Amino acid sequence: HVQLVESGGGLVQPGGSLRLSCVASGFTFSTYVMHWVRQAPGKAREAVAGITDEGTGLYADPVKGRFTISRDNAKNTVYLQLDSLKTEDTAMYYCCKGTPPDNWGQGTQVTVS
Repeated sequence: HVQLVESGGGLVQPGGSLRLSCVASGFTFSTYVMHWVRQAPGKAREAVAGITDEGTGLYADPVKGRFTISRDNAKNTVYLQLDSLKTEDTAMYYCCKGTPPDNWGQGTQVTVS
């Protein structure tokens, strides 16, 4: 069965950095678009970034120039590098598979304070 396991979240000061990882299993990872989305308390879920099977990254406007999505198909892992973090980036970050997304991980909490 499909599993997506996120890690790398934490507490960081504004201007700091984090690197999120999502290890996938149960499907042919290299053939799927992968996404990172986030949800802050009391707010709607928000797309953050996506990456095609060929490695092309796409970004939501609020994170352009600050976040970088990448993937390592040999490790079945998708990454999200978060730089120049702002308080408004505080949210639970989820990895998801496919377009539209059909499987989600359990999330990793990012707190910028």
